[in-house]
Order: sequence, then structure tokens, then C-alpha cells
Amino acid sequence: MSGRFIALEGIEGVGKSTQVALLADRLRALGREPVVVREPGGTPFAEEVRQLLLHKPHDLTAASELFLFQAARADLVARIIRPALAEGRIVLSDRFEMTSRTYQAAGRGLALEQVQSAIALATGGLMPDLYVVLDAPVDVGRSRQAAQGKGPDRLERESAAFHERAAAAYRAADGANVAHVASLDSAPATHEAVWAVVAQRFPELAR
Repeated sequence: MSGRFIALEGIEGVGKSTQVALLADRLRALGREPVVVREPGGTPFAEEVRQLLLHKPHDLTAASELFLFQAARADLVARIIRPALAEGRIVLSDRFEMTSRTYQAAGRGLALEQVQSAIALATGGLMPDLYVVLDAPVDVGRSRQAAQGKGPDRLERESAAFHERAAAAYRAADGANVAHVASLDSAPATHEAVWAVVAQRFPELAR
């Protein structure tokens, strides 16, 4: 079986990490061992970049932020994702390049064409076979994070207007490899909706 690359996307608080974990568990129960990664992160270098991007008090320009994301992404693609896919593995990613299109282009206001050029250099043109975009209003995502007692990182502390622009870009995301799933209050119910999309798109994974 050829490798499959599935990425989950969405605004803060929609439950991406939870849904990636549930999807990984579902695949393991079927006898498949997925490679699970997150962005930014997934390699020693990319995890250091994650700290710079999310947890250090740097005042980054929009371009600096974009390039840091691409540096981490390039390392993850070269060291983890492409080798796993070449081995026929299933790769599950908590975010991928759609994040740059929604956060750095729509959110920060960088030109989409320039953002896409930077992405192309980092990924070598690699795209997920399936993007599952988890949809929820910005205020719902923020309230979930507050209820969990999660301290916000640098991007999560951005203005409501920034997150609304990113959310609008996520809602508008389309394409042959994009599916939207409502992020419900029940994580198991959301997982069943995600699994239905995955099983329909890749029926060999459900067997």
C-alpha cells in the first residue's frame, strides 16, 4: 500500500491535536502504525524553531515568522514525512502548509503568492492527500482553551481580528484534497465525522 499523508487544520481550540490522536488510535486498532507529527516541530531542529515561534518573547516581523515556519517545515518534510511516505506509511500531521496560507497570508497580510512561493521551496511541492479542516467559530475555540486552563502562546495571544481573518480563510479553503468537518462539543462525535471522511477517501485504510 502506498503512503498516505493526512493533515488536520483549523483555528486555535478546534481540537486538532485531540483529533490527530484519536485518528492515530483508530488506525492502530486496525493494525496500522501511523507516523504522527506536528507543525511547527517534529524534528530536533523544528522543535527549537517552535520554541522561537510560540514561546519566546520575540517581536517577529511577518516575514520573519513566515520564514521560521518554512525552515521548520523543510526539515520535517525532508527528515520525517517524505521518508515515511516512501516506505508506504500513513503520516498524520497536526497542521501543514495551509497554516501559512491562513495565518501568514490572510492573518498577517503577506501576499499570498509570496507565501506560496516560500511554501513551495520548503515542501518541494509536497501536499497532503487529504486536509481535514475542523470548523468552529473563533470565540468557541477560545472558550475551549480557557476552559482547559491552557496558557496562550504567542500566536494565540494575537487579536480577535487576526484570528477572524485566519478563520475566514479556513472556511474558504477548498480543493480536491480538502474536506470540512464541524468541530463539535463532543470529541468522539467529531472523531466519527473525521473518520467517515478518511474512510470514504481511503477505503483501504478502513479494512
